[in-house]
Amino acid sequence: MSALDVARLALEAAGGEAEAVAHSERSGLARFAGSEVHQPTLIENVVVTLRVVRGNRVGVATTNKVGDEGLAELVGRAATAAESAPPDESFPGLAPPTRPPDAGGYDEATAALGPDEQARLAAAAIDAAGEIPVYGFFTSAVSELSVASSTGLGVEQRMTDATALVVAAGEGCSGYAERTAWRAEDIDPGAVTREASEKAERTRGAATVDPGVYAAVLEPYAFADLLDYFSHDSLGALGVLEKRSYLSGRLGDAVVDEKITIRDDPVDTHGLPKAFDFEGTPKQPVTLVEHGVARGVVWDRTTAARAQNGATTTGHAGPVESRDWGPLPYCLSVAPGDAESVDELAERVGDGIYITRLHYLGVIDPREGVVTGMTRDGTFRIRDGKIAEPLVNLRFTVSVPDMLRDVYGLTRAASLVNSQNFYGERYPYGVLAPALATARFNITGVGSTPGI
Repeated sequence: MSALDVARLALEAAGGEAEAVAHSERSGLARFAGSEVHQPTLIENVVVTLRVVRGNRVGVATTNKVGDEGLAELVGRAATAAESAPPDESFPGLAPPTRPPDAGGYDEATAALGPDEQARLAAAAIDAAGEIPVYGFFTSAVSELSVASSTGLGVEQRMTDATALVVAAGEGCSGYAERTAWRAEDIDPGAVTREASEKAERTRGAATVDPGVYAAVLEPYAFADLLDYFSHDSLGALGVLEKRSYLSGRLGDAVVDEKITIRDDPVDTHGLPKAFDFEGTPKQPVTLVEHGVARGVVWDRTTAARAQNGATTTGHAGPVESRDWGPLPYCLSVAPGDAESVDELAERVGDGIYITRLHYLGVIDPREGVVTGMTRDGTFRIRDGKIAEPLVNLRFTVSVPDMLRDVYGLTRAASLVNSQNFYGERYPYGVLAPALATARFNITGVGSTPGI
């Protein structure tokens, strides 16, 4: 039974005005530690979320029990919630029928991967390791999102995704690499291990640096994570309406270097394409920053209705349980630059710091786009335009817009960096990011040495 079939059964059980979102997953994750495969995780599940509407009162309930009894109980809980909910004068109603585009993002061979193949690909990562033990996983999945509504809406999309992640770590050394794609054939687990292992070899004998503002080169892993955290408050309409977004009052202004263009592009097949959002509305590409100028944010039906300024949804509603964040960009991409490699970016920096990956990220001032955390698994000093001696993990606190205000360059190639954590329902998303060289990255202290 497809996810759309489940959504329609829930809708039929509800009767009246209602919306059902069904989200199915069949996935496997083959972990490895100390260069040995262990802890395989297999999931096959479907979750349905029902919204029941009683005038301007809305009740929501969720279940993964999709038989007759489970759906009847779901309807009862959603109806009870609607009857006790306060009136919502800004409720925009349920989405009308629509025909979303064929966005792609589905690969039959990836969908067919079973636990034996996933374990084999994890083993390929291990086989490429040298003397330094490797830790990580290979995972792949097929997921399906469907929305059915009493308005006559009925949409569905099947998606595949795969990720290989490797940390090579030993005493006093560690390196990181990953690859994500919606086609497993585009991922070479051995190449991921070699990248992580080569980085780890160079981190032995790590030194410290004094706190201060440094020029820096950020690999795509680090840049993508910073942009993802910044986006939660600043690149969605709810953040603008609540004035906690950095872009509040700045739309139309030059906010970062003219080299920076950021889009949310759900139809770019280099990323993880999406056809529609969790309200069933077709997704639209949105230019967020264009040559340094803030151009827009992403919208859903609720924020567009709340704005009362003629705004319309761009198809960026998230799952009901995350609606407190408002609409979010799930397909962020940064336009590449003209540098051939990170080595060329290091030449442009001259003297500074090279950062592979970030860890323990947290937003501490959303209005100013300030993010804190720690570098990890490959931090180096840049001297005389060369990536030089290794450094310990460094603590940082940066304003993302300030970091992007003076940019030396970006690489021509962009990498798709995974953003999902694989703990909740599988919804593949990530950031397409090049490597970046910036004049300002604020180091606030030192942490642990690399390795285990």
